[in-house]
Amino acid sequence: MSTNRNPLRGALTTSITATLLAFSLPAMATPDPSDWQSVVAEAEGQTVYWNAWGGDTRTNRYIDWVAGQMQAQYGVDVEHVKLDDTGSAVARVLGEKQAGNDNDGSIDVIWINGENFAAMRESDLLFGPFAESLPNFALTNATENPEVVTDFTLPTEGYESPWGKAQITFYYDSAQTEIPPQDMPALLNWAEANPGQFSYPRIPDFTGSTFLKQALIELTEQDEALYQPVSKGDFEAVTAPLWAYLDALHPHLWRSGRTFPDSGPNLSTLMSDGELSLGFSFYPTDAAVAVMEYELPESVRSYVLKGGTLGNVHFVAIPYNSPHKAGAMVLADFLLSPQAQAQKQSLAMWGDRSVLDIEQLNSDDQALFQQGDRHPSELPADALSNTLPEPHPSWMTALQEAWLERYGVN
Repeated sequence: MSTNRNPLRGALTTSITATLLAFSLPAMATPDPSDWQSVVAEAEGQTVYWNAWGGDTRTNRYIDWVAGQMQAQYGVDVEHVKLDDTGSAVARVLGEKQAGNDNDGSIDVIWINGENFAAMRESDLLFGPFAESLPNFALTNATENPEVVTDFTLPTEGYESPWGKAQITFYYDSAQTEIPPQDMPALLNWAEANPGQFSYPRIPDFTGSTFLKQALIELTEQDEALYQPVSKGDFEAVTAPLWAYLDALHPHLWRSGRTFPDSGPNLSTLMSDGELSLGFSFYPTDAAVAVMEYELPESVRSYVLKGGTLGNVHFVAIPYNSPHKAGAMVLADFLLSPQAQAQKQSLAMWGDRSVLDIEQLNSDDQALFQQGDRHPSELPADALSNTLPEPHPSWMTALQEAWLERYGVN
């Protein structure tokens, strides 16, 4: 028998067989969120690439804890892809769509809200609806808490799952300031009397942009326009008081407003170094956690402005071309579990507020949220009752562009 074989013929046969097999097999079906047992079964063994801002050590610490729990409980690996700017992840998904990559994207979960959510929905870049099918979503009691299904005035329609709550909270060194400023005009007066002791993060940083919106809501007399899509005529009229205010404020800021801190956490660092004595964060417990971890002096106290401060819910979403949608949904559901929400809210972990309706939980789950006496640097329990709603996402983009045009060259 001849042993002389044509290797090209063998390779061709293998290729044809593989091609026929590929055509004979159905494409992998998108997991059905309503069939949760199948979703969990499919998720096991998957690696979920979670794109999330990586500029805060406490947030990173919590995501590391989540990754450990996901592997232990579900056999799902979670890789934290640390972002400097969420917009870069949005651009990546858009680029993949434009390149025709509809099934093998590089992002499975993205921490998102506001203008980035609006941009992804407009370009049809998100998988869903899925959120309201997650078993733990019911614990948010969305009927009584509509903020968990609304993002910067836009209905989420199941295309993102709530994760946590944020609200602007100011903090000050009570050893240097007896009575901190309670509104924007008072903040200007305080800055004039305490030059160099306050600043806000450089735009387009999210915390800095939120400061602009806070100031605009308080200073404008046309705030109803903020909750509609921005128009050029409205923008110029509505924002005129803001630019006048910032023109007056900037000369009295840190480094005379010639440069700005990079981020919200950088404000805390400057305060720790003694360069600032008044700061703010979008996370109400940030100052208390920093005091507990010896990053800020014990004399630091937290407060909110008397007219209320801007707040929102932040979410996680799944890109339309995620190859690991089952694992992504299991992660989103775990993030809504009482265990994960209580751990996130703990000052020892992160201190991010829960989106669950805690009073509706059973007694065992409610007990997870009992964290003992309030820390002296923490806000009183009822301090966040006056939450100002976020403007339409188009306003944030327009404010960022206008700020950079006026103040960005330095």
